[in-house]
Amino acid sequence: MPVTESVNIAMMLAESGIIDNAVHELMMRPQLIVAAESNPGIKSAMKNQIMKWRGQVQQRVTKVSVETRFQREIELYQEASQWDPEYFAEHVEAIVKKMEGHSSFYFKAKSLLDGDHQKHNPMFQNYFCNQWYQALSKSLTEAQQTELEQHKEKLLADLYQRIETMQQMQEVTEAGDEKKAGRLWDMAKAKLTRGDVDSMKSIASFLKKNNGLQEIAEKLGRMANEVDDPNKERVRAEDLKMVEERSDSVTDDIVGVHESDDLSRLLPNEAMFLAYPELEVVFYKHLVDKRLMNYRVQGAQRKLRRVKAYKRQTKQVEQDKGPFIVCIDASGSMNGFPEQCAKALAYGLMQIALAEERDCYVIMFSTQQITYELTKQDGLSEVLNFLSYSFHGGTDLGQVLDQSIELMSGEKYKNADLVVLSDFIAPSQSDAMMKRINKLKEHKNRFHAVNLSKYGNPELMSIFDHCWSYHPSQLGRLLKWR
Repeated sequence: MPVTESVNIAMMLAESGIIDNAVHELMMRPQLIVAAESNPGIKSAMKNQIMKWRGQVQQRVTKVSVETRFQREIELYQEASQWDPEYFAEHVEAIVKKMEGHSSFYFKAKSLLDGDHQKHNPMFQNYFCNQWYQALSKSLTEAQQTELEQHKEKLLADLYQRIETMQQMQEVTEAGDEKKAGRLWDMAKAKLTRGDVDSMKSIASFLKKNNGLQEIAEKLGRMANEVDDPNKERVRAEDLKMVEERSDSVTDDIVGVHESDDLSRLLPNEAMFLAYPELEVVFYKHLVDKRLMNYRVQGAQRKLRRVKAYKRQTKQVEQDKGPFIVCIDASGSMNGFPEQCAKALAYGLMQIALAEERDCYVIMFSTQQITYELTKQDGLSEVLNFLSYSFHGGTDLGQVLDQSIELMSGEKYKNADLVVLSDFIAPSQSDAMMKRINKLKEHKNRFHAVNLSKYGNPELMSIFDHCWSYHPSQLGRLLKWR
């Protein structure tokens, strides 16, 4: 059968307002209103999530009609409604028998057939099919409503979970700007335990007390705007410009003749109808019908328009910032204070990435590599897994640099910041590796190093654009924690 009937029924029901009513009911929940009003970023992120859910659930609800339980009945309905009355009277009992067990109209259909004389009534087919259509529509509406309620309960559970997680995160991080709060909402799908919150509070406290690490993180966040770029001052901007447009209302040139009702451009011979009383009515009829012969004119008029063009700015323009790729040496030599520093600095970079709408990837490397995407949808789970990782094994810097270079060669990692946190107790890299790194530097990718040891290899660290050393003495650390 043509699919249009089932699709039309489904779309009619899906667009009947039940989805909009569900969205309105969701947005009026007191808990959601309180959460939304607490921060504009959360409000925007919550609204985007609900609107995305609306589109998804509308597609799902529309598909209810093509499920097995309705598809066969819709086929039967369309088949029966197209029969001629005599054929319908002969085969209607067989149709009703096929409804048994899966149609809500079955018992009503049997009762309509009880009066045998009704089957031969010329209007019986129309009445029967009309009653069937109404029953089918009702069943579809109920099925869609049930489907909608199931999806709504899942969404509510997710929203309440995010609100709970955001409240727990208030203990960990100070209230940030709108973008940061909005992205944190996107990451807040994970359910946090008391231990998870304590773990993040501990690392946030460590970062705050070691303000040298925080300064390094903030400096790294500004690096993307400090790259020399000859095109940096050329930006796409709108400007008002006078342009000429062709117009039929400007009388520059006569370009022809056409039918119209414009008396100011009337051909002289048309006015002759007014000279004779018996033809005057013809003139007015042509005027009403817009059939008077008029001169066609055309010209150009000048208008102010907003035109997009590239123009030079007198001040520097911020460039799009790529993601952070944070490579952390997870070897056994990093145990203790260096490990805490590495985790705290990665956590600080994640906070900056949230505020600047950047991505943040962490690659733990030793004898093997583990990747965490800290800013994705379930990013808080990734953060917790990252913070709980224990450092062990040896150092293989070459392998992680090779992987990072492969990533930065793609369009997604354009203008990225690669940050390597290590004690750099490792051999120097090959000339081939140096050539690959220098090629990426030419495309605005930056390479940074944070040395967490006094014994790092200077030649190895020379391959980076910027290198910070952070290894305060034990006495200095004790004074910080007083």
